[in-house]
Amino acid sequence: MKKLSKYLLLIGFMAAMATHTYAQNPLIMSQFTADPSARVFGDKVYVYPSHDIMATKGHGRAGWFNMADYHVFSSPNLTDWTDHGVIVSQNKVNWADSSAYAMWAPDCIARNGKYYFYFPAIVKPNIGRGFGIGVAIADKPQGPFVPQPEPIKGALGIDPNVFIDKDGQAYIYYAQGNIYAAKLKENMMELASEPKILGDLPEKGLKEGPYLFERKGIYYLTYPHVENKTERLEYAMASNPMGPFKFGGVIMKESPNCWTNHQSLIEFKGQWYLFYHRNDLSPNFDKNRSIRADSLFFNTDGTIREVIPTLRGVGVTRANKEIQIDRYSDISKEGVTIDFIDTAQRMKGWKTNLTEKGAWVRYNAVDFGAKKAKTVNVMATSEQGTVIEVRLDKLNGTLIGTIKTAKSGDWKMTKSNLLKIPSGTHDLFVVLKGVSPASIDWVRFD
Repeated sequence: MKKLSKYLLLIGFMAAMATHTYAQNPLIMSQFTADPSARVFGDKVYVYPSHDIMATKGHGRAGWFNMADYHVFSSPNLTDWTDHGVIVSQNKVNWADSSAYAMWAPDCIARNGKYYFYFPAIVKPNIGRGFGIGVAIADKPQGPFVPQPEPIKGALGIDPNVFIDKDGQAYIYYAQGNIYAAKLKENMMELASEPKILGDLPEKGLKEGPYLFERKGIYYLTYPHVENKTERLEYAMASNPMGPFKFGGVIMKESPNCWTNHQSLIEFKGQWYLFYHRNDLSPNFDKNRSIRADSLFFNTDGTIREVIPTLRGVGVTRANKEIQIDRYSDISKEGVTIDFIDTAQRMKGWKTNLTEKGAWVRYNAVDFGAKKAKTVNVMATSEQGTVIEVRLDKLNGTLIGTIKTAKSGDWKMTKSNLLKIPSGTHDLFVVLKGVSPASIDWVRFD
């Protein structure tokens, strides 16, 4: 009990130290995240990802996936994300091998006022072999979560996903060479049926990461699948949570730089979203990944339209926040490049290099709110000094600001009075009007 009390105090402290991040892709800039399981609880979206870390001597396997714990993130608007800290750690799970660093893709679901967090971990050698699936329980979606003393009996595999049907029956899905499904008992911690392999899915190549949801009487089983050399996101459709499923198509094509992908799909305030991951913050090592989100749409026959991954992501950006224009919605054909601000510290983010007069980037959906902005602030560097324009909605749209940057090889914030005071939500065009190049970190309106 003393150990448990210390653990709960630690979790409470971590929750109190919750941190915030911004909304563009990738969603989280403070750590590496992958395998996002998104859920709507109340009026917020909660995301339960796995947590990639770099291996160090004696801690994890160099050059491979290393995950020791889980965080949970929440947002009321898909724009402002709060990190609630660690909710489950490998060295706090009685049955898990704490030297394995294999806390892979999790999930969470609510039932009867409780929140059930499902996670895979390699079992201790004296208990068995391979991956077990554990359950941790909390009274709130952000925890604190208390891991149960044993994994679910009979469920051996990775990437658990849980679904509760309209009739109250709960199901668990997981991967182990194939994709398995079984019914769960009311207590959400025991199987109520023998696991069965879900057939009628592509036979060639690895399948993992199941995530099932229902829409208009259709049950969608989504999963990553290696058709060729890397994972793409696919789905199958059925009239029953246990199938049989019929292949539906591709949700997202393969990434050129990241071998894995992992998905969840939710509806929030009338819009559907796809959560997935890439390796934006670690382009040369795809075992350190970062979660993303983009809007998702259905055809009239219920099939899913392919999602094209974007840097802009989802959510509305407030004008009085730092607008990271490198997460652009559109870009001129020439004269613009995106680089890391500091390649040695990539979590500082990116910069937009405008190198030719007339080069521009477009950033969608900036909310100027009720308070009238009076100035525009640009964090930029330009060795010769230059001129930058900010326009609304179109490349030749309303000019609201002209910024003359200082001559400096260092980052400097330049403030300029607005020519017109905008209101409502607009797209921004940031345009290089001077001859000399400039690099821009962010734009903000005060």
